[in-house]
Amino acid sequence: MKSESHFINRSGWLRASVLGINDGILSTTSLAIGVAAACVERDPIILATLAGVVAGALSMAAGEYVSVSSQVDIETADLEREKYALDIDPEIELIELSAIYENRGLTRELAKVVANQLTIHNALESHARDELGITEMTRAKPLQAAVVSAASFLAGGILPLLLAVFAPFKYMIIFLYVFSILFLALSGTFAAKVGGSRVSKSVWRICIWGTIVMIMSALIGYLFGVTIH
Repeated sequence: MKSESHFINRSGWLRASVLGINDGILSTTSLAIGVAAACVERDPIILATLAGVVAGALSMAAGEYVSVSSQVDIETADLEREKYALDIDPEIELIELSAIYENRGLTRELAKVVANQLTIHNALESHARDELGITEMTRAKPLQAAVVSAASFLAGGILPLLLAVFAPFKYMIIFLYVFSILFLALSGTFAAKVGGSRVSKSVWRICIWGTIVMIMSALIGYLFGVTIH
């Protein structure tokens, strides 16, 4: 028999990579479109886009590291509290674990047996998994999240940067929009395939929101009408 595939073990790095790529494409393109709508030369667009890619990648890395580290701190503190409770009053903790299994559908007698055996095997692991929802597979990894976020932002941001350099200046905004929507669609497809979800839903979601953001950015450039020399 062939066991079914699951993708939850990919959730940590997948979330960071998808967020980074989409943010790299969308924020950098929106910045480029906003500047392109307000200027008459290519150089300011390239400079703004390059600055956006570098600043965005560093910001993503720092933000992910700090936020995920905070999650790790919370998980660690909860595990310490649970360990202390197991040392001080193991009987109460055993009753608590048994009640969890009973609420999930086991009979009271079977819940007690399961709780007792899992406590003997590894009490802290059992409480972490079933009471706190913390497992080794889903534990937060700050450094991994930071590196993946920065690298994926660069991967996404380099695409609109290349367009800012090589696309015909007269049609710069059109090129930025069309190719960025294509890049976002590919990103959505990748995320859906890796995560095992529906491709169409993922693609439509990112393309619709991406279009809204880029339209707003272009409007800001046109409304201000600043000529950059």
